[in-house]
Amino acid sequence: MISPWRNGPLLGFDLETTGVDRFNDVPVSSAFVRFDGGEVTKVDSTIVNPGRPIPHGAIDVHGITDEQAAEGEALDVAIAGIVEVLLAASRDLVPVVGSNLAYDLTMVDVTAKREIGMGLVEAGFTGPVIDVLVIDKTYAKWRKGKRTLDLLCEHNGVVLDGAHDASVDAIAAVQVAIAQPATYRAAKDKWSKKDLPDLDKVSPQTLHDLQIVWHHDWAVDFSGWRVGKGMEALAPDELLWPVATRV
Repeated sequence: MISPWRNGPLLGFDLETTGVDRFNDVPVSSAFVRFDGGEVTKVDSTIVNPGRPIPHGAIDVHGITDEQAAEGEALDVAIAGIVEVLLAASRDLVPVVGSNLAYDLTMVDVTAKREIGMGLVEAGFTGPVIDVLVIDKTYAKWRKGKRTLDLLCEHNGVVLDGAHDASVDAIAAVQVAIAQPATYRAAKDKWSKKDLPDLDKVSPQTLHDLQIVWHHDWAVDFSGWRVGKGMEALAPDELLWPVATRV
């Protein structure tokens, strides 16, 4: 029997984009996936016309070409729709679930400001958000290796078939979130020395608030490590979650 918050409702969210700059790149596809009782009950995916050429490197990742995107929703229409769904989830206290959502939600916020005159946060979005990457960085701090979604799936016994499709990635992220509490209970004290709460025993809003602190602490530590290796410190906006603003 899965715990109340994992039993849903949950809303998986993912974007595929023109690049990796969350302040300047834009979506080329989006997906929302509704889970109830641990199962997918609704999938909404949209191709977005970004209004600019899609770099070859981005096409190599998600496979959406300029020709395909040209048939998609106009960027302003698409971003308004994304904001509407996220605001509805926030009003209803439905957790928005994904991996590295500080990237996706920041891009939505910035693009909405530019395209429709009001950002996501300004419009009233407050979460709760559940980010499986932030949680993994905290509960498996000392586990070696990368933390891409495919590897988070592997660590949590989730099958990922067709990565970098927005709906597939959104489904996988929710499945990882559902699996994470048991994964970390089984590995208690193996990957982290912190006194961390059982994920099944915190509410989505409490978990949201904890992730703000966890992400900040991770970013400060990682920035210090970079400086120690002779690299640049992280930009101040990298310390912010789940929506960043340029500082």
